[in-house]
Amino acid sequence: MLSFPRKRESRRRAAKTKIPACAGMTNTMIRIKRLAKSFKYAFKGLSKTFKEEQNLKIQTFFAILAVLLALYLKIERVEWMFLIFVIGLVILMELANSAVERITDVLKPRLNEFVKEIKDIMAAAVMVASIISIIIGLIIFLPYFI
Repeated sequence: MLSFPRKRESRRRAAKTKIPACAGMTNTMIRIKRLAKSFKYAFKGLSKTFKEEQNLKIQTFFAILAVLLALYLKIERVEWMFLIFVIGLVILMELANSAVERITDVLKPRLNEFVKEIKDIMAAAVMVASIISIIIGLIIFLPYFI
């Protein structure tokens, strides 16, 4: 049976570890610094992928085009939700594809048949996400032109 420590026990543990009174503040500041570093690394990864992956550039171009068209046509809020979702889905899948490609390149040489299959499967995932986004884009935008 699970038992949870009582408040007195928690205070005793805190007293034993000699946590300073302002530990909460220091701990929060450290977490903010860690969070800032995480964002820095994330943007660095996004930038590197954007520079190196041609498909991500193409997908970003079409995402910007879709957003501009949506702004021009003043699409509904629900349509915005779907549009943002599929844009995010395609970009997310491309980033995952790039990460898996790099992992497989490190673990096994390019000539290995399993590596080729893994890369093909990830490319198929990106393609399926792209096809879904095209279909949803047509569902959203075609009624404005018909």
